[in-house]
Amino acid sequence: MGIEKKYYSIGEVAKELDVATSLIRFWESQFTSIKPKKNKGGARRYTKEDIEQIKTIYFLVKERGYTLQGAKDLLESSPSSKDKIETIEKLKGIRAFLVDLRKQLGE
Repeated sequence: MGIEKKYYSIGEVAKELDVATSLIRFWESQFTSIKPKKNKGGARRYTKEDIEQIKTIYFLVKERGYTLQGAKDLLESSPSSKDKIETIEKLKGIRAFLVDLRKQLGE
């Protein structure tokens, strides 16, 4: 088991989501729930919680087609929506695993 990092750079977060760092900075300016720490040099440091929030926004805006305001409204009005989105993400991972397994079995 490897050691898990406490903080991640904006580049690492952008790479994980396959988006530009400028998009993450923009979302940070639009969503008060994204609050990365900054080091002495001003570089952003994201926690796992920040990354989960960014993934939720990504899901709503990029995959579900919400406007930024629509995503803000949903996140503010329904805290349980985050749980639903996390469940959907887990199910997508399980589905991808099963599809891959099916291919390996030659069906």
